[in-house]
Amino acid sequence: MRNVTLVAVGVFVLFIILSTAAFVVDETEQVVITQFGKAIGESTKEAGLHFKIPLIQEANYFPKNLLEWDGEPGQMPTLDKTYIWVDTFARWRISDPLTFFETVNNEVAGHKKLDDIIDPATWNFITSHHLIEAVRNSKREMDISEIGVDETTREAIVKPIQVGREQIARGIMEQAKPKLAQFGIELVDVRIKGINYVQEVQEAVYNRMIAERRQIAEKFRSEGRGESSKIAGDKEKELKKITSEAYKRAQEIKGEADAEATRIYAEAYNNDPELYTFVKTLEIYKDSLDEKTWLMFTTKSDFFKYLKSYYAQ
Repeated sequence: MRNVTLVAVGVFVLFIILSTAAFVVDETEQVVITQFGKAIGESTKEAGLHFKIPLIQEANYFPKNLLEWDGEPGQMPTLDKTYIWVDTFARWRISDPLTFFETVNNEVAGHKKLDDIIDPATWNFITSHHLIEAVRNSKREMDISEIGVDETTREAIVKPIQVGREQIARGIMEQAKPKLAQFGIELVDVRIKGINYVQEVQEAVYNRMIAERRQIAEKFRSEGRGESSKIAGDKEKELKKITSEAYKRAQEIKGEADAEATRIYAEAYNNDPELYTFVKTLEIYKDSLDEKTWLMFTTKSDFFKYLKSYYAQ
């Protein structure tokens, strides 16, 4: 019974030793073996099962894939003395885990090392270039003929760039990359995520933008009022033209009607002058005489000859 217990204890101890001696490296990992806190041998980058001295040596894992670095936005002046907030980010990897372990030790310290190197490089490049260089990516000319900016802003915008934002980011990476290599860090890419004015400059810029927009709006309103007056004038002109033509046509029609009436009257007069005179006299009686009208004529007047003949009968 005692022998069985010893064998069981021995198997258990052997299992513990073997389990602490073996370690597995994933495809996305790399390992540095340390003994009493000091790195020994080369780093292990191949995936698979590996062994170390149990209880004495320890496997320290580091990622092999790309890692993120997101810097804190920093306030810095451009070459033209404009203070802006610059926000950068980067992608990096641990290229030499042994050197990384000996100089940096862990990812948290690695991020701090990136802060210490990328932030000053960003400062150097931003302060060495004009604001327009940090904002624009392309050297193409900008068409600002319709935005109504003042002359100072216009000169700043249309000023041709020599470097551009993308080149500045590349310059930051080229300056920081060799400095990080000595820590076993490979800097893969650096980008400027955002650029913004500081609060005081923002307010001034926004106020200027509001004033420019108001100026443009007033210009459009003025042009609209002018166009409205032109349309109203054209409308009035056209209305008068139509009215004049309508009046002219009405007068022509009236003249033609009067001429036709005169012709008819003339024909009637020629056919029976006595009847025509009689009808016209009755029309005059109707139009000129009513209950309130008093006329005094001599009995010899031709105007009442038909009345006289009527009463005479």
